[in-house]
Amino acid sequence: MKVLRCALLLGAGLPGAAWALCSSVATAPAAFGTVNSTLVRTTVQNASTTNAGLQCTGSLLSLLANNDHFYATITSVTSGLVGPTGDVIPYTLYANNTTSYPISRGVQFDFANNGIIDALGLLNGTTPKSVPIYLKTVVGANVAAGLYQETLNIAWSWNYCSGIGALGICLGRDIGSGNQTLNVSLTVSNDCQITTPAISFSSAPVVGGFGTVNQSVTLSCTKGSSYTVGLDDGQNVSGGRRRMKSAANNYLAYDIFKSAGVTRWGSVGAARRASSDADVNPGNGTGTGSQLFNYNAKVYTDQATPPAGSYVDNVILDVQF
Repeated sequence: MKVLRCALLLGAGLPGAAWALCSSVATAPAAFGTVNSTLVRTTVQNASTTNAGLQCTGSLLSLLANNDHFYATITSVTSGLVGPTGDVIPYTLYANNTTSYPISRGVQFDFANNGIIDALGLLNGTTPKSVPIYLKTVVGANVAAGLYQETLNIAWSWNYCSGIGALGICLGRDIGSGNQTLNVSLTVSNDCQITTPAISFSSAPVVGGFGTVNQSVTLSCTKGSSYTVGLDDGQNVSGGRRRMKSAANNYLAYDIFKSAGVTRWGSVGAARRASSDADVNPGNGTGTGSQLFNYNAKVYTDQATPPAGSYVDNVILDVQF
């Protein structure tokens, strides 16, 4: 009996034998970073955690059997990332960096049977390795700016052969479980989609022959955002008037006025226009709806007619939240 007991111990220590241990450990947070509201609504955003709460060391990955498992059950009291106004950004969890293995909330996902543990090499070597989880947002969320967060509970449960003898005999099983929380976050920043048509006064022989141009600037800004819109003085301002310039360095003074009035639209203080002052859909941004700011542009008629030529200027529109 003593000889047999000694032979068993020697077999366990022969080259090719290995041991493995897994444990439930604190997670690393998953952060999507800062993304503007337009991209949140229209484009899939990606994030991941390098440690979803399970860490393992050792063993031989080729020896996982059908009765081995590494279960993760993910739950939460919310259904996605929740922001300061109650808006929700939905997202999907994945077991690897593709969309091949989505993880459904509240349902056991087996990292062993799906080959994820093998692919990660968690049971191959002496360096502790952790299970990552990947996240992708679902497009279509029209949300306000702010910090969006969710806390996930991840319940791990594992049962696998943790010690292999020289003849491939399982010498013991590592059985365990543990619960960890995973913090997920995404910060939404304000954004606007802006349409600014060119202003063309066409042609005229004298300054009094140019007509008034009536047009609109169209903005679609982040849901709930309050903002102001400014127009700078262009490239050739002089005496408080915008000017177009020709290739021969001659100038034609003009200006842009709010709505149908005579108040100059500028970039500082009261010269700006507030979202509540929009001519169409005034108020805060809606995220998807358009707000229109009407304006009229005129060539000043109290100036001398400059030499014939093509006159141009560039005016920058800016939005401040």
